[in-house]
Amino acid sequence: MRLPDLFALATIRFYQRRLSPHKGFRCAHAALHGGEGCSGAVARIVQEDGLVAGRRRIAARFRDCRAAHRALQAGAPLSPLAFGADVQTRGVCCIGPCPVPFRCG
Repeated sequence: MRLPDLFALATIRFYQRRLSPHKGFRCAHAALHGGEGCSGAVARIVQEDGLVAGRRRIAARFRDCRAAHRALQAGAPLSPLAFGADVQTRGVCCIGPCPVPFRCG
């Protein structure tokens, strides 16, 4: 695995362990569809394809998450696989107001 891939995975793991539990909202894609959140999906893509080769799949995931956010804002029901009925989503994609380094919608 290349250094950028290792750095990306380490950053994702830090986010998942240290930041995500305290942010107070859930990934819109996971809230709408169930399954893994964007951080888990991106980590999987980096492991499978690498960061550079997987960039299109990563961007597609963020586009899907943005669409899920819009659907939830329009009143779409949460997935039964989402964690609890009090799931909140906010911001652009699942990362709130943080900028994504590529277009996702």
